[in-house]
Amino acid sequence: MKNRSPAAGRLAVLGASIAIAMALNVAPVDAAPDYPAVTYERLAQAQSDPGWLTYYRSYSGQSHSPLKQIDASNVAGLKQAWSYQFPAELKQGFEATPIVNGGYLFVSTPKDNVYAFDVKTGTQLWKYEPKLGALSFKTACCDVVNRGVALYGKNVYVAMLSGEVAAIDAQSGNVVWKKQMFEPGLGYAFSLAPLALDGAIMVGTSGGEYGIRGYIAALNPDDGSIIWKRYTIPSAGEKGSDTWPDGMQEHGGGAAWLTGTYDAATQTLYWGVGNPGPWLAALRPGDNLYSDSLLALNPKNGELKWHYQYTNNDTWDYDGVNTPVLANISYKGKPYDAIIHADRNGFFHAIDRKTGKLIYAEPFVKALSVTGYTADGKPIQDASRFPKAGTTINTCPSFLGGKNWWSTSYDPERHIAVVPSLHACMSLSGKSVSYMEGLPYLGEGFEIQPEPGSQGYGELQAIDVNTGKKLWGHWTKMPWNGGVATTASGLAFSGSLDGHLYAFDVTTGKVLWESPQLASGIVAQPSVFEVDGKEYVAVLAGYGGANPIWGGPMADVAKDVPRGGTLYVFALDRT
Repeated sequence: MKNRSPAAGRLAVLGASIAIAMALNVAPVDAAPDYPAVTYERLAQAQSDPGWLTYYRSYSGQSHSPLKQIDASNVAGLKQAWSYQFPAELKQGFEATPIVNGGYLFVSTPKDNVYAFDVKTGTQLWKYEPKLGALSFKTACCDVVNRGVALYGKNVYVAMLSGEVAAIDAQSGNVVWKKQMFEPGLGYAFSLAPLALDGAIMVGTSGGEYGIRGYIAALNPDDGSIIWKRYTIPSAGEKGSDTWPDGMQEHGGGAAWLTGTYDAATQTLYWGVGNPGPWLAALRPGDNLYSDSLLALNPKNGELKWHYQYTNNDTWDYDGVNTPVLANISYKGKPYDAIIHADRNGFFHAIDRKTGKLIYAEPFVKALSVTGYTADGKPIQDASRFPKAGTTINTCPSFLGGKNWWSTSYDPERHIAVVPSLHACMSLSGKSVSYMEGLPYLGEGFEIQPEPGSQGYGELQAIDVNTGKKLWGHWTKMPWNGGVATTASGLAFSGSLDGHLYAFDVTTGKVLWESPQLASGIVAQPSVFEVDGKEYVAVLAGYGGANPIWGGPMADVAKDVPRGGTLYVFALDRT
């Protein structure tokens, strides 16, 4: 079922407005703007496009805008251009990044609704409501969220908790096709923004806490047919399967639930893989490839070029899915084409993206489980921090990580990464567990604890990517769950649970602007774009996600944050 507009009544009104407009020789006020096709060539050059065409703006994952109209001298003049409040029944986490092409702005909401707006006026052009059944929400681990859409050709693509991927006509809101990838309620889900490549729509599964076997798949954008599908956990006999006890690979987790990145020059797809299952590592001795790993793949067939594993035999839920950002760095006087990555295990990594070899790894929060890395890139892990059935350990960071999925932004001119960070530790208690389809597959109990000596749970921090060292930090008592967008003018935009969007000086961390009080806290990434020569900043406010469900004391400090979602668009007031 779907419910979209324009509906019949709206079409009648539109027809009348067109007739009047023809008589008066003016454009109809309700006419949708022209929609420019999003080709692979445009996506490959998206960094220089005035819009925000894909989840991280460009294939690089840098979430960095080349725009300079808004800068340190005038950012204090940012005003709300328009806003849109979503229906009251959507009181879950709003985690999507606004996507902009031409005069269109697209966002997705909890429960996989998709909205299209006129970017300049805020007029709603259409909405798509899939009306998912209860089974679609049954095994959604961390709220019923959706992180955004992909654009390709004349379509908008959304991947849903129900296992469906849908193509929607960008101009009309009509469904072009749907593809059912798995049955809902059995552990699998989609919560990521798809990634559009040359003739393929890429998706990856959620569900690592339910004994699924994660995979990444490429779909034909014309009809949804599967081009290739790669499981992240190898089957018996495949390379890497000997890092698992026999028989455990089929329920080994390894969800691929966050959007990957792509190097168009070398035609390499980079995708992070999540935690192994069950959580209790004592039940699955071995490195457990390719969990908690970065995969470098051939985008045409899914073949593995190389892998790098951040955490071996993970028992702490340190997913390796956080964004692999392409960056050119100079470390100890030597230049590298690198991947930079702030991992849940608390280390900021630089990896040679040609070879998969570690360049450096530096802690950015208190890290006790993984304490360092060997010269050849193997993680050094504290054996006393592994619980067994009937025992309890304490460690840092927590299972939510030193950084969770929230987007890092990288300023390539200043060589600075701005990283939303979480300062929390945990206790873990081992328990026995058996796999049962559709039920949690953990084998551990947990409790969040404050990080000793920290100034709060949240910190937005800047890291010099040439050294891995911290430059500045902005601390908050509540977790900092908002992604970051930087600009060529030296600004970093990021929102907080306190209900404000902030503009920081990338180099110093000075707060240059904060929005008026918004309707809810921010757990999404802003986007920065230009339409008809005017620069805008857009962000979704809507508290939810993992923290209010699993955060313990972190949820307590944010218990008064209002719920419900609103889209805000800001611009300089030039009147």
